[in-house]
Amino acid sequence: MSPSKEDLLDYIQVRLDEGPISAKNKIYKRETKLKRRSAFFKLKKYIDKFLDGTSEERFIIMPGLRGVGKTTLLFQLYDYLNHEKEIKSDDILYFTTDHLKDYLDGRISEVIDSFISEIHDKTPVTLDKNLFILIDEAQYDKNWSLSGKIFYDQSYKIFMIFTGSSALDFEINVDAVRRTKKEPIFPLSFSEYLILKYGIYPPKGMSTSIRELIFNGEVDVAYRKEVDLTRKLLKIEKPIEKEWKNYLCCGGFPYGINLENKETCKQTAQMLDRVIEKDVSHFRSFRSGTRSSILKILKFLALQKPGELSESKLAKNLEISSSTVNDILYILEKTHLIFHVEPYSKSAGKSIRKAWKYYFLSPSIKVSILHELGKYNPKSREYLGVLAENMVASYLFRSQKTMHMPYGIFFSPDSGGVDFLLSGIEGEVIPIEVGIGKKDTKQIKRAMKKYGSKYGIVISNTKRRITKEESVIYIPVTTFSFL
Repeated sequence: MSPSKEDLLDYIQVRLDEGPISAKNKIYKRETKLKRRSAFFKLKKYIDKFLDGTSEERFIIMPGLRGVGKTTLLFQLYDYLNHEKEIKSDDILYFTTDHLKDYLDGRISEVIDSFISEIHDKTPVTLDKNLFILIDEAQYDKNWSLSGKIFYDQSYKIFMIFTGSSALDFEINVDAVRRTKKEPIFPLSFSEYLILKYGIYPPKGMSTSIRELIFNGEVDVAYRKEVDLTRKLLKIEKPIEKEWKNYLCCGGFPYGINLENKETCKQTAQMLDRVIEKDVSHFRSFRSGTRSSILKILKFLALQKPGELSESKLAKNLEISSSTVNDILYILEKTHLIFHVEPYSKSAGKSIRKAWKYYFLSPSIKVSILHELGKYNPKSREYLGVLAENMVASYLFRSQKTMHMPYGIFFSPDSGGVDFLLSGIEGEVIPIEVGIGKKDTKQIKRAMKKYGSKYGIVISNTKRRITKEESVIYIPVTTFSFL
């Protein structure tokens, strides 16, 4: 049964009254305001253009894994609107859909409609002032995107942001797609980690220069930016390699910035439990016993070195069917806990028949599982090498999803082949090798010759600066981490 008009009005009024207090509680720690990560500035641009009347992008969706900081971003935007743009708190409505469902069993459309009609005494069509609606955990209302579409079409005065799990990607109404602007939120990059922890920002254009270095072989600009970066990093007063190792192991999520590594691992483990408990069900209904199989597969992926995963062997080891393994891997990808990389082949058919490699969206997830299993060993060079490969894979995956570069991410199907092969839209191939410790150039040169590559890339800790020797570009792993 739908909530009454009075109940909705009471609910909305409490949210409006609590908004400024909730924002302050969320964005201040020990009386210090949290730093703003790069995602904030992307979202801020949409708000600024909306207020200037120069953009129609006012229906924003922010899918992302639990724990990546979506709620904090919403409250930072609330604070920006309230204090820097001087928007009255009665014109900014924040609510979370799971709370709405638990307390009123209400719908997003009912809340927005009541907000406009009861608080502002208008209809969407007659609305004559800008309203901002920030909705968290939107996936708990299956009709969230239809609601957004309706209010988008009815009024030019409403700016909406919907956050939620990756389910938002798959539940979006077909008619709403062209009206939305998607800004997926990923785990922290090393650059964002340093911003949040130390307030140190990279040189302007740093990420772009590394992108040009990787995808176009442009060394000079990236080298100059790296020199500027080195000067900035002196403020940390500790070796950047040590800080990078901490980031690699436990720095992927904002909640871990000021925690001990042990506590960060525990919180990440709790996040994994919530994803399995709450988010998996949005994609598929499994039998109760399947939850233990999901955990076993995650543990298996965490324990193994990056390599091709035979689903049939995994099924045999776990004593479950291959179809169940396939279903679980599919769903884990949809939650964005993991993603896969396929072997390179010019024949799509051959590629499909080969096994895939799986990586975690952040090395911090892998470390958390290993910590729970008593396998956490950050002093091991081999251990760090495995995590570094996962980090490079996740950075490339994020670049592909947000910048549409590279066109394809693959691994070499050859025995002893390079870690990654990046393909361009015209078929050109860039081989990449990742490692901690001494790396020879045999693999990379062999791959360059086989695929006719103009250059190859080695990402490791063996060089302190970006270097190009013959046709091989060496990128320090710490520098790459600013992509």
